[in-house]
Amino acid sequence: MGGLGQPTTPWIEALVSTTSVGEQAPKLTVEQRAIAALCRDLLSIAEVSAQLHLPLGVVRILVGDMADERLVMVHRPTQAGDRPDLALLERVLYGLHAI
Repeated sequence: MGGLGQPTTPWIEALVSTTSVGEQAPKLTVEQRAIAALCRDLLSIAEVSAQLHLPLGVVRILVGDMADERLVMVHRPTQAGDRPDLALLERVLYGLHAI
């Protein structure tokens, strides 16, 4: 999914949820721990960025790395046209305004 050397990172509207592995991982960074705690509830990348007061690009890389380690699951929109629904877009917009 990502990493510092990889160009592929989750889209900002992608939803993230913590896996059981992520909930039980003993050696997480402070940022990873915060993401794992927040994403017990399904959140978008933009919402995580806003709530943690971290740049969007940083959160995308962290979440991508965490997904590679199976600490979180990244859920991409799968609706017609591969577009998120209006409620999700409103949550992303709200999260971006909070930054």
